[in-house]
Amino acid sequence: MTSQDQETPNAPTGYACIHGYLKTLDGSPGVYRMLDAQARVLYVGKARNLRARVSNYARPGGHSGRIARMISETASMMFLTTKTETEALLLEQNLIKQLKPKYNVLLRDDKSFPNILVSKAHDFPQIKKHRGAKKEKGSYYGPFASAGAVNRTLNQLQKVFLLRNCSDAMFESRTRPCLLYQIKRCSGPCVDKISKADYAESVRDAERFLAGRSTQIQETLAKQMQAASDAMEFEQAASLRDRIKALTNVQSAQGINPRGVAEADVIALHMEKGQACVQVFFIRGHQNWGNRDFYPRVGAEIEAAEVLEAFIGQFYDTKDPARQLILSHGIENADLMADALTQKLGRKVEILVPQRGEKAELVAGAARNARESLARKMSETATQAKLLKGLAEAFDLEGPPQRIEVYDNSHIQGTNAVGAMIVAGPEGFMKNSYRKFNIKGDALTPGDDFGMMKEVLTRRFKRLLKEDPDRENGMWPDLLLIDGGAGQVSAVAEIMREMGVEDIPMVGVAKGVDRDAGKEEFHRVGQRVMALRHNDPVLYFVQRLRDEAHRFAIGTHRAKRAKAIGATPLDDVPGVGATRKRALLAHFGSTKAVSRANLADLKAVDGISDALAETIYDYFHERG
Repeated sequence: MTSQDQETPNAPTGYACIHGYLKTLDGSPGVYRMLDAQARVLYVGKARNLRARVSNYARPGGHSGRIARMISETASMMFLTTKTETEALLLEQNLIKQLKPKYNVLLRDDKSFPNILVSKAHDFPQIKKHRGAKKEKGSYYGPFASAGAVNRTLNQLQKVFLLRNCSDAMFESRTRPCLLYQIKRCSGPCVDKISKADYAESVRDAERFLAGRSTQIQETLAKQMQAASDAMEFEQAASLRDRIKALTNVQSAQGINPRGVAEADVIALHMEKGQACVQVFFIRGHQNWGNRDFYPRVGAEIEAAEVLEAFIGQFYDTKDPARQLILSHGIENADLMADALTQKLGRKVEILVPQRGEKAELVAGAARNARESLARKMSETATQAKLLKGLAEAFDLEGPPQRIEVYDNSHIQGTNAVGAMIVAGPEGFMKNSYRKFNIKGDALTPGDDFGMMKEVLTRRFKRLLKEDPDRENGMWPDLLLIDGGAGQVSAVAEIMREMGVEDIPMVGVAKGVDRDAGKEEFHRVGQRVMALRHNDPVLYFVQRLRDEAHRFAIGTHRAKRAKAIGATPLDDVPGVGATRKRALLAHFGSTKAVSRANLADLKAVDGISDALAETIYDYFHERG
């Protein structure tokens, strides 16, 4: 891969600028970037032949309004040549996600999806939810569309296969069955209520089910139930009946379970009025494991093929594709995309646009969901726009705010103090922009809310001044909402003056008379306190914003407090991480027992080397 930085000072813009690059380009595949006069990236594209692609942009006429605007803003270009067009495709999608260009289709919600993990690091495997890198030894099944879909499936699988979900440390410490055993959700392997061989068979059955081979399991359970009934073991027969019922519930909860599609991602697009919704259904083992909707950033005059291709490229940048992608629309470079995904997955990936049969019915269902989801989204966006306009009118803002930042603190008598910032805009809560602040001020008096707010805002705006001093990247707020009254607002105003940031409107939200919701008072710098009508939609909107900030602050504080409660002196011992800490606590029962253990006992713990045992012993005994 080679790079050519082709920026030219004082160069012409538009067609003339682009035409000037043709003499330096050849027919290599690669990626190009179009930049404006401030060197901001406008567009990232790939090309089988860079010279041919750029020459298209250099010819006036024949372009859509969107492309014509992009060309007119172009002041320079950059190029990266690649060995293959597939490499160019992968690089293009990486750059789009990294640079977020103005004229590209952009996938905005790109979270990972949860899986079910059957852990194999123990003689009695554990079944649990897993998200993130697949580092733990075991079998992974997914993706599931949401944590709720995983939890529902796990809940039913516990009833059917009675597999444990407790941690290894909890398993080792049990001396009698837990509640899950009592309510027939676990077979009690921790206290020898089931043999290793029988438990292993249950694990195999669970994996067969997750792989889509459930008919055989139901037949086996039915035979066992009949045998138990014939032997007049009615309690055992009833238990097996309940397990068959739970298995049926899993399948019915999954809705569509296609017979002819074993593994596929069904991807449907609906576009309307410059907005788009992509609906993705996950089919694994002939089972529907849920669906998710996405709202990529698009503009007018973009074709469906371009939107869907950009979505697929960005979506699978960090995720493994299914063996088949079943699409509602064709994409321009289907063969190229299939080749890129095949290389990524290490096995063949097909891209299909079915016209009839079961696959076409699956796409039609996904397309219907996409259409309905976009209609709801557009309705919510219209409502949000009205609320933002009402907020601007209520607080005399220059216009409807595009980014509202709401701040709150949480602590218990000053301990485990955290600050929280939530963000809202035209599309609702912007959860990717939420931030938490661990309060660091050693000189703060416990419970000093003014001091905590000062630390949070100082850190927040120092970073903004450093990262976006010209306020060009949409990172600066148009309105600050502060939880508090006149004193809090005055303190915040003083902080902002110290940093030279005095032009951002701020409003303090105080509880008002009797601290009742609906009687809130609003404080602004240099203005009289005001209130809104108790049935004003803007009041409800502000309450939702404040409550969301409070929820986020409380949740962050609780997580920090729980972590502090779980902390032990072992956390400070060099070389002792989470796994070795669990091993030590499981072996000795408590940190105090670890601190009193002799060297020989420490060396006897699984996973603790002789050298680490000496380090631990020295740490607690301060031996020279």
